[in-house]
Amino acid sequence: MHFDYKIWRPIVCASLVALSANLAHADSYSLENAVTTAQRQDPWVQGSLKRQESLDALSVEAGSLPDPSVSLGVANLPIDTFDFSQEGMTQFKVGVSQMFPRGKTLSLKREKLQKLSEMQPYARADRNAQVAVTVAQLWLDTYRSEQTIYLIEQDRGLFEHLVDVAQSSYTTASGRTRQQDLVRAQLELTRLDDRLTRLYQQRDMSLAKLGEWLGDPVITLSENENSESLIELKAPSLIKERDRSTKLRQLSDVLSLHPKIKRIDQKINAFDSGVKLAKQSYKPQWGVNASYGYRDQTPLGDDRSDFFSVGVSFDVPLFTGKRQDKKVQSANAELEAVKTERALVLRQLKASYDSAEAMYLRLVERKFLFDSRLLKEMAEQAEASLSAYTNDDGDFAEVVRARIAELNARIEALHVDIDMQKNIAQLNYFHAGENLKIEQISPAQ
Repeated sequence: MHFDYKIWRPIVCASLVALSANLAHADSYSLENAVTTAQRQDPWVQGSLKRQESLDALSVEAGSLPDPSVSLGVANLPIDTFDFSQEGMTQFKVGVSQMFPRGKTLSLKREKLQKLSEMQPYARADRNAQVAVTVAQLWLDTYRSEQTIYLIEQDRGLFEHLVDVAQSSYTTASGRTRQQDLVRAQLELTRLDDRLTRLYQQRDMSLAKLGEWLGDPVITLSENENSESLIELKAPSLIKERDRSTKLRQLSDVLSLHPKIKRIDQKINAFDSGVKLAKQSYKPQWGVNASYGYRDQTPLGDDRSDFFSVGVSFDVPLFTGKRQDKKVQSANAELEAVKTERALVLRQLKASYDSAEAMYLRLVERKFLFDSRLLKEMAEQAEASLSAYTNDDGDFAEVVRARIAELNARIEALHVDIDMQKNIAQLNYFHAGENLKIEQISPAQ
């Protein structure tokens, strides 16, 4: 007694429908809409705005003079009587002193913090570009699963037909169909069901990850997309350039505009101001003080003149070997470290671009091979094997293998198309600096 697939298939389908029932009233997102929504709702951007706002506020504070000091006191009070008018030198004193930082310390501190603040717009631009890549790849992974499910469901009827043919031929003994052929046909149908279950699982996982970026736990994909033109390649001329020296020059120009590099350039400017700030330690620090001394009348009632004092103080940085020199040395070392960071990031970007470009070119070759020959040849092989079996000149197992191979070839062609789209999204990331507009305003404004 064999187990008829027509009995248990509705059970499997019902479970798959149950897993997808919550998508019935979900919001639908196209690729472009998903990317823009994720960028708009990214909480990291709000954190960057707050960091910029904090640095802007600190720059204003750093450029302000320190608060003046006020002193109050009684001088030369006789301790035998504590009489304020007894002695001529007894006075009530009020003093004010103000310190002035060395050289251009205030303006340089403010300049450094402003340049650190101006790194944030470039950081946000790079973040937006990264979010575009991540969300596009998640969307495309989901799209790949859905299209693969569609291809398998489309061919399911053909495999069911093969099972019916094998069962009819075996029952009537009109052909050369054996029991193992019937079992093989039913097995392939069962494996298709298992494959569908795994694809639904992959799709649901991709949708969940995509929903995290969109802030929407229940979503679906728009169905009016064409896998041939999901993402437009921003710089096909750079891909097609064959002269290596010209290509390297163009790539260097493109990457030098990338927001990740521009952010480090702004950091270099900030640390350059830090070197200038450290050199201000060689200059003296000045201070001004003034005081007023009030005196009471003499015991006989005569008025006494009040006192006014004013003075200037400054330090003299004579021993600079272990203080100022080391401070400047440290600032220079920090600046060189940031320059090294820029060279490292630029090298990483170039290597990543070369890898993505090489993958793209190979995918183009594979797509051409699938479109021009492979899909056609696989279809011809499947038709030939079926025709031979129909004419009692072929093996049923070969028919099943040929149909499975054709289906796998069409699925693989779909994967090549999707991988090309994902690769284009990655390549477009490296052109994020082109037409980049950074608004030079503070978050508060």
